[in-house]
Amino acid sequence: MLFENNYQRSNRLTKVKIKISREATVLADKILASSGHKSRQKLGEELLDELCDLSRIDIVKLEIAEAKQYHRKLAGKVAMKRYGCYHPASKFISIQNLTAVRGQILAPKSFLDTLLHEWLHHYDTYKLKLRSIHSQGFYKRLNDLKEKLKIK
Repeated sequence: MLFENNYQRSNRLTKVKIKISREATVLADKILASSGHKSRQKLGEELLDELCDLSRIDIVKLEIAEAKQYHRKLAGKVAMKRYGCYHPASKFISIQNLTAVRGQILAPKSFLDTLLHEWLHHYDTYKLKLRSIHSQGFYKRLNDLKEKLKIK
């Protein structure tokens, strides 16, 4: 295309162009067996560092908060939850490790999905030079990353 806007380019790019290392898949598996705040912080940082190194982009910082997920209610029901957040200017990811309503520890799969989702915003911003948005292409890249990490 001669001229594509950010949305069109994001949709066109469907793959994460990195070769996943054995270390990355092992770290993802360890995260899937984790629950504690400290272990998730350590393992999460290690996985993010590995993904950034493999992508040749700047390291992103991570904070796992022992706090409930931000949520909004509508008509007495949870209408929206935010599991994590990426801050591109400071290269920072924060994830709330407790569920929104009951305050239980986040399921390992939900935690890993959130970690990878937020990292993909970092990848989009610094590798693909996109204004990272939740486009169809974003979710295809996320699924590609999970497949490469052998996450079911």
